[in-house]
Amino acid sequence: MPMLIILYFVAFLDRTNVGFAEAALEVDRGITAGAFALGAGIFFIGYALFEIPSNLLLNKLGARFWLARIAVTWGIVASLFAFVVDDTMFVILRFLLGVTEAGLFPGVIMFLAQWFPNKRRVQMFALFYLAQPFSQMLGAPLSGALISFGEQFTPWAGWQVMFFTEGMLAVAAGVAALFLLVDSPQKAKFLDDDEKAAMKAVMDHEDAVKHDDGPRGIGAAMINWKVWYFTVIYFCLQIAVYGTTFYLPQQVSGLIGKDVGWEVGLVSAIPWAVGLFACYYVGKFATTIRRRRVWGTVFFTVTGAAILLSAWAGANGQALLGIVAITIAVSSFLSVGPLTWSFPTAFLAGAAAATGIGLINSLGNLGGFVAPIMRTAINEAVPTDSGAWGVVSLGVFAFLAAAMMACTRFFRAKADALLDEEKAPAGH
Repeated sequence: MPMLIILYFVAFLDRTNVGFAEAALEVDRGITAGAFALGAGIFFIGYALFEIPSNLLLNKLGARFWLARIAVTWGIVASLFAFVVDDTMFVILRFLLGVTEAGLFPGVIMFLAQWFPNKRRVQMFALFYLAQPFSQMLGAPLSGALISFGEQFTPWAGWQVMFFTEGMLAVAAGVAALFLLVDSPQKAKFLDDDEKAAMKAVMDHEDAVKHDDGPRGIGAAMINWKVWYFTVIYFCLQIAVYGTTFYLPQQVSGLIGKDVGWEVGLVSAIPWAVGLFACYYVGKFATTIRRRRVWGTVFFTVTGAAILLSAWAGANGQALLGIVAITIAVSSFLSVGPLTWSFPTAFLAGAAAATGIGLINSLGNLGGFVAPIMRTAINEAVPTDSGAWGVVSLGVFAFLAAAMMACTRFFRAKADALLDEEKAPAGH
């Protein structure tokens, strides 16, 4: 789990640190607002195109090798942002970053589903999700500090030092993963034979239920209506996540009246620090299907309401209220992510899991492509000093996800019953 958290930590850092360089890229390289929005979003096009093939290769070649490969190649691409010269290069590199990182997140979700039974899976998802608040809680001041350090002590621009250093962190993490990850419980040296047998009995029982209840094979997963249902939910979630995350440094900068640097980085870390605890405790106690559904509905609703409140606060110069609202929004969408993933992993197994999880994540992540373009377009159509209407649009999708999560009460996977009944084998 620590190695997986580190991998996602640097992935999320390299994916979102572009927000700290937006103003500098415009001044130093002439990167326009439109190119920045396109580049921020086109990452998810490359990500979506190669997500399912990457997940199928992980299923074939093993998580240890494939996750390490992903980290090394995306780290190399991330470091090349230090040498960007114009709009075209910026957009191409963002696309390649998506291509090289494709498969990391869904691969880990599938990997954890092979290691942990349904009852404990949300807790493990939540631990993995801690990489997001860690990357922003520690990464935000790190990015700001690297920019300040680069400006003062190196011949490079601060943003160049930030991109290169954080890209190399991913390469180092990939090399470490090759030595520290274990492909399956049956290959784990820290488990004895009895423990391996107990794990196999539990997971085989769940897989048998999944095969009875869910789609079998790649084609069946591609057309399964539940897979598409959770794809839409995840799409709405990603609009809220990336529509907030990409512009968080700039939004905080506007609220507190400071240029992007270490001060903005420290304030930007507050929502993620609070979100870290919220994500962990929600995952720890979401051990029944009813809690996952109800809490998911509540946290999606709170996400939407908090985003709307942050828009109002920004438009009315309420700095403290704005920071509080952003903190609530971040804590809520971090908490709801692991809950959302518990549903598809309860009815997908084998090749269907590789395909279905990859499909949900790849198409759902297109919300990260839509969010910055939608936010920019709305702000240009309805201009305000604070860009409030662009922020409001993000909240609407969170409310849609809340309604869809509430409707999951009308269907459930047979594997979900294992959370509430006494039919699991000994050791569950």
